[in-house]
Parts: sequence; C-alpha cells; structure tokens
Amino acid sequence: MLTARANIRTGAAAALVCLWAGVAEAQTLNVVALGASNTEGRGRGATNMGVPRSQAYPAQLESILRAQGVNARVRNAGVAGDTTAGMLARLSSAVPAGTQIVILQPGGNDARRGGDEAGRAANIAEIQRRLAARNIKVIVLERFGQGIGEHRLADGQHFSAAGHAAVAARLAPQVRAAAGQ
Repeated sequence: MLTARANIRTGAAAALVCLWAGVAEAQTLNVVALGASNTEGRGRGATNMGVPRSQAYPAQLESILRAQGVNARVRNAGVAGDTTAGMLARLSSAVPAGTQIVILQPGGNDARRGGDEAGRAANIAEIQRRLAARNIKVIVLERFGQGIGEHRLADGQHFSAAGHAAVAARLAPQVRAAAGQ
C-alpha cells in the first residue's frame, strides 16, 4: 500500500514538474532575426569588418528585452551577403517551430547582385505569407540604417556595436508590441 501511494506521489510530482517546465517554455518569447550581414554582425570586402555576434543587434535586443522582464530568446539567422531569395530558400531551416516573431532585414544585396525591385518585393511578400501561415508575426526592417550614420563602420554600410545597440533599442518596443506586451 505504501509503495503504491509513493508511486502515485512520485508520478504526480513528475507530472507537476513537466507541467511547470512546459509553462516556463511556453512563456519564452522566441524571436528570429532573419537577414544579411548587418543582422549577422559582419562587414564586407577585404577588411571583413564587423562586430562579434554577441554585439550584433539580435544579441543586444535579447539583453534589452530580458532587462525589461521579458523572457526572450532572439536567434541570429543573419548570413552575410544573403539576398531575399536566399532568405526565402532557407526560411524553414532558419525559423524553427515555436518562433513567435521574425525580424526580417532584407538589406540591399538584391540590388548589389543585379536583382530587380519587383523580385525583391515578391520574395519579401512570400516570406511574410509563409510566416503568417505559421502564425508568426513579422517586423520588416526597411530603412534599417536610418539615423545610424555616426555609428557606421568605415565601409559606410555596416554598424559598430553602438549602431547595433541603437537598432536593438528601436526594435525592443516593436517586438514587445508584436508580442502583446
């Protein structure tokens, strides 16, 4: 009789632990930053300037959100040199199940690689459509570097750690709003 009761108690305790772990996981805000070099934190060319991933805007955004009491995980899915076609092609692997918000930074690589605006717009629309079908909210970062002039690296296109911090600070309220917080 004692053994049966002990097993029931142990089973109930295990069920509560699993339930609590599930609730804790459900309360994590999972965000993916999908983009090119500025998302990744990399520069371009022979100088290969950039910042460590720990200083790129996705990591800084995660820190800001956590400091604001949001249990957030911001995954950096930036790939230097990527185009919107590349982002579309890797969308399913870059945005795992459980993601609630994607920050899409399409960048300027389409134009640099000879792509046209219509193709770029179509890729962005398709990325948004696929994510909406998965009930994932999308924040599109057009004019990504506006107001970051003094925080650009010598190549004129990529950001210093201070530039990434400014982007993260601008994004935090948008992410919180998209999350309903």
